[in-house]
Amino acid sequence: MKIAVLPGDGIGPEVTREAVKVLEALDLPGLTLFDGDVGGIAYKRHGHPLPQETLTMARECDAVLFGAVGDPSCDGLERHLRPEQAVLGLRQELGLFANLRPAKVFEGLEHLSPLKPEIARNLDILFVRELTGDVYFGDKGERIGIDGSREGWDTMSYSASEVSRIAQVAFRAARAGDCRVCSVDKANVLETSQVWRDTVIEAAGAHPDIELTHMYVDNAAMQVISRPSQFGVILTGNLFGDILSDLASAAVGSIGLLPSASMGERETDHGIFGLYEPIHGSAPDIAGEGKANPMATILSAAMMLRHSFGCEAEAARIEAAVEKALADGIRGGDLGGEDGCEAIGAAVRERL
Repeated sequence: MKIAVLPGDGIGPEVTREAVKVLEALDLPGLTLFDGDVGGIAYKRHGHPLPQETLTMARECDAVLFGAVGDPSCDGLERHLRPEQAVLGLRQELGLFANLRPAKVFEGLEHLSPLKPEIARNLDILFVRELTGDVYFGDKGERIGIDGSREGWDTMSYSASEVSRIAQVAFRAARAGDCRVCSVDKANVLETSQVWRDTVIEAAGAHPDIELTHMYVDNAAMQVISRPSQFGVILTGNLFGDILSDLASAAVGSIGLLPSASMGERETDHGIFGLYEPIHGSAPDIAGEGKANPMATILSAAMMLRHSFGCEAEAARIEAAVEKALADGIRGGDLGGEDGCEAIGAAVRERL
């Protein structure tokens, strides 16, 4: 079981360290960890946010445990050298096209959500977002418009094969839950979305046990926060998924609790290769102060065990330990408490 550990910048090393301690506490046979630089720290040490040695190491492992990237001192660099480019580079180079992002309000934390408690407690959605297509990766540029003013343009596109590939991921994920998929698009105005919808409907033919519905993205944004209980899995493209999953994350009450997985098609000896990371950023304002909540990274490690190594029991143990710690009142600053990063990590390990 080979894992590339890429802590990155800011609070990344702190939260990743606690996740690694949890993995080591499970005493998994054959577990081997490899450390690498990524992001701003990689640029400062190697001249690039994604050094070739880091990429090679990631390719040779079964999974990647990722911290966070982002360093204000690098903001003036050319775009291709900024820390955030490491994430896009890893997705492209490793073929990570499917983002799995669960958003769930933990029992007892309903009061931290901006939603009414009776609505918040029903929020338990898995977002399946396509990662390597759409407007983020389409042709783009600047030009001078007809009126002589500066004009920017970006191309949104999806091929049927790209859509079918991500749809299969969503249907498989739904089968592990309550067998509901809601595909979100904007087919009433976008040709790209019409191709998306038609392809999802065709792909659903191979999954008759899955209930498939469709929703326009503007309505979906409203429904996620007004009636979240109607959703199981939300399947959508890169742009819409970026926005909707962040919306749901805010409704949970803290991004310090939410993990994610970015997966491709490459099979390992144990499962599917993936990159696992908390959804939060590098938080440079609190870096090195021991205030960060490592639970999202710890839960990302649980997702890694489940999807890339087939260790369902061990993954469930980690998730139960996090839930128990929260139920026992363990709270980081993001949850209104005073427990620090190391204390939270220790509390989770104690409950394993």
